[in-house]
Amino acid sequence: MSTSDATATVVDPVALRRTIVATAAGNMVEWFDFGVFSYIAVTLGAVFFPEASAPAQLLSTFATFAAAFLVRPLGGLFLGPLSDRIGRKRVLVLTVLMMAFGTFAVGLLPGYAQIGVWAPILLLVARLVQGFSTGGEYGSAMTFIAEHAPDRRRGFMGSWLEFGTLAGYVLGAALVTWLTAVLPPEDLLAWGWRVPFLVAGPLGLAGLYLRLRLAETPAYGHLERRTPHRDTRMSNELKQIFRYQRRPFLVCAGLVLVFNVTAYMLTSYLPSFLSEEIGLSTATGLAVVLGVMVLLMALLPFVGHLSDRVGRRPVLLAGCLLLVVGAVPAFLVIRERTVPSAVIGCLLVALMYVCFDSTMPGTLPALFPTDVRAGALSISYNISVSLFGGTTPFVTTALVDATDNLLVPGFILAAGGAIGAVAVLLMPETAGKPLPAAPPVLAALGDRA
Repeated sequence: MSTSDATATVVDPVALRRTIVATAAGNMVEWFDFGVFSYIAVTLGAVFFPEASAPAQLLSTFATFAAAFLVRPLGGLFLGPLSDRIGRKRVLVLTVLMMAFGTFAVGLLPGYAQIGVWAPILLLVARLVQGFSTGGEYGSAMTFIAEHAPDRRRGFMGSWLEFGTLAGYVLGAALVTWLTAVLPPEDLLAWGWRVPFLVAGPLGLAGLYLRLRLAETPAYGHLERRTPHRDTRMSNELKQIFRYQRRPFLVCAGLVLVFNVTAYMLTSYLPSFLSEEIGLSTATGLAVVLGVMVLLMALLPFVGHLSDRVGRRPVLLAGCLLLVVGAVPAFLVIRERTVPSAVIGCLLVALMYVCFDSTMPGTLPALFPTDVRAGALSISYNISVSLFGGTTPFVTTALVDATDNLLVPGFILAAGGAIGAVAVLLMPETAGKPLPAAPPVLAALGDRA
Protein backbone atom coordinates (compact mmCIF):
# COMPACT_ATOMS: atom_id res chain seq x y z
CA MET A 1 0.00 0.00 0.00
CA SER A 2 1.23 3.46 -0.79
CA THR A 3 2.05 5.94 1.94
CA SER A 4 -0.41 8.48 0.56
CA ASP A 5 -3.87 8.24 -0.90
CA ALA A 6 -4.18 10.25 -4.05
CA THR A 7 -7.63 8.94 -4.83
CA ALA A 8 -9.17 11.64 -2.68
CA THR A 9 -7.99 14.35 -5.06
CA VAL A 10 -10.22 13.35 -7.99
CA VAL A 11 -13.74 14.46 -7.09
CA ASP A 12 -16.71 15.56 -9.17
CA PRO A 13 -17.40 19.28 -8.40
CA VAL A 14 -21.15 18.75 -8.04
CA ALA A 15 -20.65 15.81 -5.70
CA LEU A 16 -18.12 17.84 -3.73
CA ARG A 17 -20.57 20.72 -3.22
CA ARG A 18 -23.25 18.24 -2.13
CA THR A 19 -20.77 16.72 0.31
CA ILE A 20 -19.89 20.08 1.85
CA VAL A 21 -23.54 21.14 2.21
CA ALA A 22 -24.73 17.84 3.67
CA THR A 23 -21.87 17.49 6.14
CA ALA A 24 -22.07 21.10 7.31
CA ALA A 25 -25.87 20.92 7.58
CA GLY A 26 -25.66 17.82 9.76
CA ASN A 27 -23.06 19.49 11.94
CA MET A 28 -25.38 22.49 12.23
CA VAL A 29 -28.04 20.20 13.74
CA GLU A 30 -25.49 18.95 16.29
CA TRP A 31 -24.59 22.45 17.46
CA PHE A 32 -28.08 23.93 17.25
CA ASP A 33 -28.79 22.03 20.45
CA PHE A 34 -25.79 23.51 22.25
CA GLY A 35 -26.91 27.03 21.38
CA VAL A 36 -30.45 26.33 22.57
CA PHE A 37 -29.49 24.56 25.79
CA SER A 38 -26.94 27.20 26.82
CA TYR A 39 -29.26 30.17 26.45
CA ILE A 40 -32.49 28.67 27.80
CA ALA A 41 -30.80 27.17 30.86
CA VAL A 42 -32.59 29.44 33.36
CA THR A 43 -36.03 28.41 32.07
CA LEU A 44 -35.08 24.73 31.98
CA GLY A 45 -33.96 25.00 35.59
CA ALA A 46 -37.40 26.25 36.59
CA VAL A 47 -39.15 23.50 34.61
CA PHE A 48 -37.06 20.51 35.68
CA PHE A 49 -35.73 21.60 39.10
CA PRO A 50 -38.53 23.82 40.52
CA GLU A 51 -37.97 22.89 44.17
CA ALA A 52 -34.37 24.14 44.16
CA SER A 53 -33.28 27.73 44.71
CA ALA A 54 -32.61 29.87 41.62
CA PRO A 55 -28.80 29.40 41.77
CA ALA A 56 -29.24 25.65 42.36
CA GLN A 57 -31.64 25.44 39.42
CA LEU A 58 -29.08 26.99 37.08
CA LEU A 59 -26.28 24.86 38.51
CA SER A 60 -28.36 21.70 38.07
CA THR A 61 -29.17 22.59 34.47
CA PHE A 62 -25.54 23.28 33.61
CA ALA A 63 -24.54 20.04 35.33
CA THR A 64 -26.96 18.25 33.00
CA PHE A 65 -25.47 20.21 30.09
CA ALA A 66 -21.96 19.15 31.18
CA ALA A 67 -22.99 15.49 31.30
CA ALA A 68 -22.84 15.44 27.51
CA PHE A 69 -19.11 16.15 27.69
CA LEU A 70 -18.55 13.19 30.00
CA VAL A 71 -19.85 10.72 27.41
CA ARG A 72 -18.26 12.38 24.38
CA PRO A 73 -15.07 10.30 24.72
CA LEU A 74 -17.24 7.16 24.86
CA GLY A 75 -19.00 8.25 21.68
CA GLY A 76 -15.63 8.90 20.04
CA LEU A 77 -14.28 5.56 21.26
CA PHE A 78 -17.20 3.66 19.73
CA LEU A 79 -18.39 5.68 16.73
CA GLY A 80 -14.94 6.79 15.50
CA PRO A 81 -13.58 3.26 15.01
CA LEU A 82 -16.99 2.21 13.70
CA SER A 83 -16.54 4.81 10.95
CA ASP A 84 -13.27 3.11 10.02
CA ARG A 85 -14.97 -0.29 9.94
CA ILE A 86 -18.30 0.30 8.19
CA GLY A 87 -17.69 3.61 6.42
CA ARG A 88 -17.93 7.33 7.10
CA LYS A 89 -21.35 7.87 5.52
CA ARG A 90 -23.18 5.31 7.66
CA VAL A 91 -21.85 6.77 10.89
CA LEU A 92 -22.72 10.33 9.81
CA VAL A 93 -26.29 9.18 9.10
CA LEU A 94 -26.42 7.56 12.54
CA THR A 95 -25.06 10.60 14.40
CA VAL A 96 -27.47 13.10 12.84
CA LEU A 97 -30.36 10.78 13.70
CA MET A 98 -29.20 10.38 17.30
CA MET A 99 -28.69 14.09 17.87
CA ALA A 100 -32.00 15.09 16.28
CA PHE A 101 -33.82 12.43 18.31
CA GLY A 102 -32.16 13.48 21.58
CA THR A 103 -32.90 17.17 21.04
CA PHE A 104 -36.48 16.57 19.82
CA ALA A 105 -37.13 14.32 22.82
CA VAL A 106 -36.24 17.15 25.22
CA GLY A 107 -39.05 19.20 23.68
CA LEU A 108 -41.54 16.41 24.44
CA LEU A 109 -40.52 15.75 28.04
CA PRO A 110 -43.04 16.41 30.80
CA GLY A 111 -41.79 18.73 33.52
CA TYR A 112 -41.21 18.12 37.20
CA ALA A 113 -44.78 19.17 37.97
CA GLN A 114 -46.11 16.26 35.89
CA ILE A 115 -43.80 13.31 36.71
CA GLY A 116 -41.60 14.49 39.55
CA VAL A 117 -38.00 13.34 39.74
CA TRP A 118 -38.32 11.35 36.52
CA ALA A 119 -38.33 14.63 34.56
CA PRO A 120 -34.69 15.59 35.30
CA ILE A 121 -33.67 11.93 34.93
CA LEU A 122 -35.14 11.79 31.41
CA LEU A 123 -33.54 15.14 30.61
CA LEU A 124 -30.19 13.66 31.62
CA VAL A 125 -30.77 10.59 29.43
CA ALA A 126 -31.52 12.81 26.43
CA ARG A 127 -28.34 14.80 27.07
CA LEU A 128 -26.31 11.59 27.25
CA VAL A 129 -27.66 10.53 23.85
CA GLN A 130 -26.70 13.92 22.44
CA GLY A 131 -23.20 13.80 23.93
CA PHE A 132 -22.61 10.25 22.67
CA SER A 133 -23.70 11.34 19.20
CA THR A 134 -21.44 14.40 19.21
CA GLY A 135 -18.49 12.19 20.16
CA GLY A 136 -18.74 10.45 16.80
CA GLU A 137 -20.05 13.30 14.66
CA TYR A 138 -17.23 15.79 14.55
CA GLY A 139 -14.32 13.44 13.90
CA SER A 140 -16.27 11.55 11.24
CA ALA A 141 -17.46 14.78 9.63
CA MET A 142 -13.93 16.21 9.45
CA THR A 143 -12.70 12.93 8.00
CA PHE A 144 -15.52 12.82 5.45
CA ILE A 145 -14.85 16.29 4.10
CA ALA A 146 -11.06 15.87 4.14
CA GLU A 147 -11.25 12.60 2.20
CA HIS A 148 -13.49 14.16 -0.45
CA ALA A 149 -11.68 17.46 -0.84
CA PRO A 150 -8.90 18.06 -3.40
CA ASP A 151 -5.52 18.19 -1.67
CA ARG A 152 -4.91 21.83 -2.57
CA ARG A 153 -8.35 23.00 -1.37
CA ARG A 154 -8.75 20.96 1.82
CA GLY A 155 -8.45 24.00 4.08
CA PHE A 156 -11.12 25.96 2.22
CA MET A 157 -13.50 22.99 2.00
CA GLY A 158 -12.99 22.04 5.63
CA SER A 159 -13.72 25.57 6.83
CA TRP A 160 -17.35 25.12 5.75
CA LEU A 161 -17.76 22.45 8.42
CA GLU A 162 -17.09 25.11 11.05
CA PHE A 163 -19.42 27.46 9.18
CA GLY A 164 -22.15 24.90 9.87
CA THR A 165 -21.11 24.64 13.52
CA LEU A 166 -21.36 28.39 14.09
CA ALA A 167 -24.57 28.58 12.06
CA GLY A 168 -26.21 26.00 14.31
CA TYR A 169 -25.04 27.73 17.46
CA VAL A 170 -26.15 31.17 16.27
CA LEU A 171 -29.50 29.83 15.04
CA GLY A 172 -30.21 28.14 18.38
CA ALA A 173 -29.17 31.14 20.47
CA ALA A 174 -31.04 33.60 18.23
CA LEU A 175 -34.25 31.54 18.39
CA VAL A 176 -34.10 31.45 22.19
CA THR A 177 -33.42 35.20 22.30
CA TRP A 178 -36.42 35.90 20.06
CA LEU A 179 -38.76 33.67 22.09
CA THR A 180 -37.60 35.31 25.31
CA ALA A 181 -38.34 38.75 23.83
CA VAL A 182 -41.80 38.02 22.40
CA LEU A 183 -43.31 35.63 24.95
CA PRO A 184 -44.48 36.56 28.45
CA PRO A 185 -42.40 34.75 31.10
CA GLU A 186 -45.34 32.50 32.07
CA ASP A 187 -45.82 31.35 28.45
CA LEU A 188 -42.12 30.72 28.02
CA LEU A 189 -42.19 28.59 31.18
CA ALA A 190 -45.41 26.77 30.22
CA TRP A 191 -44.69 25.86 26.61
CA GLY A 192 -42.38 28.28 24.81
CA TRP A 193 -39.19 26.55 25.97
CA ARG A 194 -40.23 23.47 23.98
CA VAL A 195 -40.28 25.24 20.61
CA PRO A 196 -36.52 25.38 19.86
CA PHE A 197 -36.08 21.74 20.84
CA LEU A 198 -38.95 20.64 18.61
CA VAL A 199 -37.44 22.57 15.69
CA ALA A 200 -34.57 20.06 15.82
CA GLY A 201 -36.94 17.41 14.40
CA PRO A 202 -37.39 18.98 10.94
CA LEU A 203 -33.75 20.12 10.93
CA GLY A 204 -32.64 16.56 11.62
CA LEU A 205 -34.83 15.16 8.84
CA ALA A 206 -33.34 17.67 6.41
CA GLY A 207 -29.82 16.72 7.49
CA LEU A 208 -30.70 13.02 7.17
CA TYR A 209 -32.05 13.51 3.64
CA LEU A 210 -28.90 15.31 2.55
CA ARG A 211 -26.56 12.74 4.08
CA LEU A 212 -28.41 9.75 2.62
CA ARG A 213 -27.64 11.16 -0.85
CA LEU A 214 -23.90 11.20 -0.24
CA ALA A 215 -21.37 8.76 -1.66
CA GLU A 216 -18.69 7.12 0.46
CA THR A 217 -15.29 8.83 0.39
CA PRO A 218 -12.77 7.83 -2.31
CA ALA A 219 -10.08 7.19 0.31
CA TYR A 220 -12.23 4.75 2.24
CA GLY A 221 -13.28 2.98 -0.95
CA HIS A 222 -9.61 2.70 -1.94
CA LEU A 223 -8.82 1.20 1.48
CA GLU A 224 -11.54 -1.44 1.11
CA ARG A 225 -10.28 -2.43 -2.33
CA ARG A 226 -6.63 -2.68 -1.28
CA THR A 227 -7.18 -4.52 2.03
CA PRO A 228 -10.57 -6.24 1.77
CA HIS A 229 -9.66 -8.78 4.48
CA ARG A 230 -8.10 -6.42 7.03
CA ASP A 231 -8.87 -6.99 10.70
CA THR A 232 -11.70 -4.53 11.47
CA ARG A 233 -12.20 -5.46 15.11
CA MET A 234 -12.25 -2.46 17.45
CA SER A 235 -9.59 -4.01 19.67
CA ASN A 236 -7.22 -4.26 16.71
CA GLU A 237 -7.81 -0.65 15.67
CA LEU A 238 -7.28 0.63 19.21
CA LYS A 239 -4.03 -1.33 19.40
CA GLN A 240 -2.89 0.22 16.12
CA ILE A 241 -3.80 3.72 17.30
CA PHE A 242 -2.02 3.58 20.65
CA ARG A 243 0.97 1.58 19.39
CA TYR A 244 1.72 3.28 16.06
CA GLN A 245 -0.04 6.67 16.29
CA ARG A 246 1.10 7.96 19.68
CA ARG A 247 2.86 11.09 18.39
CA PRO A 248 0.09 12.31 16.04
CA PHE A 249 -2.43 11.39 18.75
CA LEU A 250 -0.73 13.71 21.26
CA VAL A 251 -0.20 16.45 18.66
CA CYS A 252 -3.90 16.27 17.81
CA ALA A 253 -4.81 16.55 21.51
CA GLY A 254 -2.61 19.65 21.87
CA LEU A 255 -4.14 21.30 18.82
CA VAL A 256 -7.65 20.49 20.02
CA LEU A 257 -6.83 21.97 23.43
CA VAL A 258 -6.01 25.44 22.09
CA PHE A 259 -8.84 25.22 19.56
CA ASN A 260 -11.53 24.40 22.11
CA VAL A 261 -10.32 26.45 25.06
CA THR A 262 -10.64 29.46 22.76
CA ALA A 263 -13.97 28.24 21.33
CA TYR A 264 -15.69 27.72 24.68
CA MET A 265 -14.22 30.90 26.12
CA LEU A 266 -15.86 32.83 23.28
CA THR A 267 -19.16 31.00 22.84
CA SER A 268 -19.97 29.74 26.34
CA TYR A 269 -18.10 31.89 28.87
CA LEU A 270 -18.02 35.40 27.42
CA PRO A 271 -21.83 35.95 27.36
CA SER A 272 -22.09 35.34 31.11
CA PHE A 273 -18.79 37.17 31.77
CA LEU A 274 -20.09 40.29 30.04
CA SER A 275 -23.27 40.31 32.11
CA GLU A 276 -22.10 38.97 35.49
CA GLU A 277 -18.62 40.52 35.72
CA ILE A 278 -18.63 43.48 33.33
CA GLY A 279 -22.15 44.68 34.09
CA LEU A 280 -23.76 44.64 30.65
CA SER A 281 -27.35 43.46 30.37
CA THR A 282 -27.86 39.80 29.50
CA ALA A 283 -29.39 40.73 26.15
CA THR A 284 -26.51 43.08 25.30
CA GLY A 285 -23.85 40.52 26.22
CA LEU A 286 -25.56 37.88 24.10
CA ALA A 287 -25.96 40.29 21.17
CA VAL A 288 -22.26 41.20 21.28
CA VAL A 289 -21.13 37.56 21.16
CA LEU A 290 -23.68 36.58 18.50
CA GLY A 291 -22.62 39.51 16.31
CA VAL A 292 -18.99 38.49 16.64
CA MET A 293 -19.84 34.90 15.67
CA VAL A 294 -21.70 36.07 12.57
CA LEU A 295 -18.57 37.97 11.54
CA LEU A 296 -16.54 34.82 12.16
CA MET A 297 -18.79 32.89 9.80
CA ALA A 298 -18.00 35.40 7.05
CA LEU A 299 -14.24 35.14 7.66
CA LEU A 300 -13.97 31.34 7.89
CA PRO A 301 -13.76 30.47 4.16
CA PHE A 302 -11.20 33.21 3.49
CA VAL A 303 -8.85 32.10 6.26
CA GLY A 304 -9.37 28.46 5.25
CA HIS A 305 -8.33 29.41 1.72
CA LEU A 306 -5.33 31.27 3.14
CA SER A 307 -4.19 28.07 4.88
CA ASP A 308 -4.21 26.35 1.47
CA ARG A 309 -1.96 29.07 0.07
CA VAL A 310 0.57 29.63 2.87
CA GLY A 311 0.23 26.37 4.83
CA ARG A 312 -1.57 25.18 7.95
CA ARG A 313 1.35 25.71 10.30
CA PRO A 314 1.80 29.46 9.70
CA VAL A 315 -1.92 30.16 10.23
CA LEU A 316 -2.16 27.99 13.35
CA LEU A 317 1.09 29.33 14.78
CA ALA A 318 -0.10 32.89 14.20
CA GLY A 319 -3.25 32.14 16.20
CA CYS A 320 -1.23 30.62 19.06
CA LEU A 321 1.20 33.54 19.22
CA LEU A 322 -1.64 36.06 19.09
CA LEU A 323 -3.19 34.33 22.10
CA VAL A 324 0.10 34.44 24.00
CA VAL A 325 0.67 38.15 23.42
CA GLY A 326 -2.87 39.44 22.83
CA ALA A 327 -5.33 37.57 25.06
CA VAL A 328 -4.61 39.55 28.23
CA PRO A 329 -4.75 42.92 26.41
CA ALA A 330 -8.09 41.85 24.91
CA PHE A 331 -9.52 41.40 28.40
CA LEU A 332 -7.93 44.66 29.53
CA VAL A 333 -10.07 46.30 26.84
CA ILE A 334 -13.20 44.36 27.90
CA ARG A 335 -12.56 45.45 31.51
CA GLU A 336 -13.35 49.04 30.51
CA ARG A 337 -17.03 48.03 31.03
CA THR A 338 -18.55 49.75 27.99
CA VAL A 339 -20.37 48.25 25.03
CA PRO A 340 -17.74 49.45 22.50
CA SER A 341 -14.90 48.03 24.63
CA ALA A 342 -16.78 44.72 24.96
CA VAL A 343 -17.22 44.57 21.18
CA ILE A 344 -13.54 45.36 20.52
CA GLY A 345 -12.28 42.87 23.11
CA CYS A 346 -14.54 40.07 21.85
CA LEU A 347 -13.51 40.81 18.27
CA LEU A 348 -9.85 40.46 19.26
CA VAL A 349 -10.54 37.05 20.81
CA ALA A 350 -12.56 36.06 17.73
CA LEU A 351 -9.75 37.02 15.34
CA MET A 352 -7.41 34.74 17.29
CA TYR A 353 -10.01 31.98 17.26
CA VAL A 354 -10.61 32.16 13.50
CA CYS A 355 -7.04 30.98 12.92
CA PHE A 356 -8.03 27.65 14.50
CA ASP A 357 -11.67 27.44 13.55
CA SER A 358 -10.96 27.83 9.83
CA THR A 359 -7.94 25.54 9.68
CA MET A 360 -8.43 22.60 12.07
CA PRO A 361 -10.89 20.63 9.87
CA GLY A 362 -8.27 20.56 7.12
CA THR A 363 -5.41 19.86 9.54
CA LEU A 364 -6.47 17.19 12.02
CA PRO A 365 -7.61 14.41 9.60
CA ALA A 366 -4.26 14.66 7.77
CA LEU A 367 -2.41 13.59 10.92
CA PHE A 368 -3.64 9.98 10.67
CA PRO A 369 -3.67 7.21 8.01
CA THR A 370 -6.91 6.16 6.35
CA ASP A 371 -7.55 2.90 8.19
CA VAL A 372 -7.57 4.50 11.65
CA ARG A 373 -8.24 8.13 10.73
CA ALA A 374 -11.79 8.58 12.03
CA GLY A 375 -11.15 6.50 15.14
CA ALA A 376 -7.86 8.13 16.16
CA LEU A 377 -9.19 11.60 15.43
CA SER A 378 -12.47 11.07 17.30
CA ILE A 379 -10.82 9.58 20.38
CA SER A 380 -8.05 12.16 20.62
CA TYR A 381 -10.41 15.05 19.87
CA ASN A 382 -13.05 14.10 22.42
CA ILE A 383 -10.66 13.28 25.25
CA SER A 384 -9.03 16.68 24.82
CA VAL A 385 -12.29 18.63 24.46
CA SER A 386 -13.81 16.90 27.49
CA LEU A 387 -10.79 17.56 29.71
CA PHE A 388 -10.05 21.10 28.57
CA GLY A 389 -12.64 22.66 26.24
CA GLY A 390 -15.81 21.65 28.06
CA THR A 391 -14.36 22.60 31.45
CA THR A 392 -13.21 26.07 30.33
CA PRO A 393 -16.32 28.02 31.47
CA PHE A 394 -16.42 26.25 34.86
CA VAL A 395 -12.68 26.57 35.58
CA THR A 396 -12.57 30.20 34.44
CA THR A 397 -15.59 31.13 36.54
CA ALA A 398 -14.10 29.46 39.62
CA LEU A 399 -10.72 31.20 39.19
CA VAL A 400 -12.29 34.62 38.60
CA ASP A 401 -14.41 34.20 41.72
CA ALA A 402 -11.44 33.00 43.78
CA THR A 403 -9.00 35.71 42.67
CA ASP A 404 -11.40 38.55 41.82
CA ASN A 405 -9.15 39.14 38.79
CA LEU A 406 -10.99 39.84 35.52
CA LEU A 407 -7.85 39.10 33.53
CA VAL A 408 -7.91 35.39 34.42
CA PRO A 409 -9.64 34.46 31.11
CA GLY A 410 -6.79 36.14 29.23
CA PHE A 411 -4.16 34.21 31.20
CA ILE A 412 -5.96 30.93 30.47
CA LEU A 413 -6.08 31.73 26.75
CA ALA A 414 -2.39 32.69 26.76
CA ALA A 415 -1.51 29.36 28.42
CA GLY A 416 -3.58 27.53 25.83
CA GLY A 417 -1.76 29.41 23.07
CA ALA A 418 1.63 28.35 24.46
CA ILE A 419 0.59 24.67 24.54
CA GLY A 420 -0.89 24.95 21.06
CA ALA A 421 2.33 26.49 19.71
CA VAL A 422 4.30 23.45 20.89
CA ALA A 423 1.81 21.15 19.13
CA VAL A 424 2.04 23.19 15.91
CA LEU A 425 5.85 23.01 15.93
CA LEU A 426 5.65 19.21 16.32
CA MET A 427 3.10 18.66 13.54
CA PRO A 428 4.02 18.14 9.87
CA GLU A 429 2.89 20.61 7.23
CA THR A 430 -0.03 18.97 5.42
CA ALA A 431 -1.28 21.71 3.09
CA GLY A 432 -1.36 20.59 -0.54
CA LYS A 433 -0.24 17.05 0.31
CA PRO A 434 -2.26 13.83 -0.12
CA LEU A 435 -3.78 12.34 2.99
CA PRO A 436 -1.62 9.52 4.39
CA ALA A 437 -2.81 5.98 3.76
CA ALA A 438 -2.03 3.08 6.08
CA PRO A 439 1.68 2.75 6.93
CA PRO A 440 3.26 -0.40 5.46
CA VAL A 441 3.34 -2.19 8.83
CA LEU A 442 -0.40 -1.71 9.25
CA ALA A 443 -1.10 -2.71 5.67
CA ALA A 444 0.82 -5.91 6.30
CA LEU A 445 -1.28 -6.58 9.38
CA GLY A 446 -4.39 -6.18 7.27
CA ASP A 447 -3.09 -8.46 4.53
CA ARG A 448 -2.38 -11.24 7.03
CA ALA A 449 -5.78 -11.01 8.69
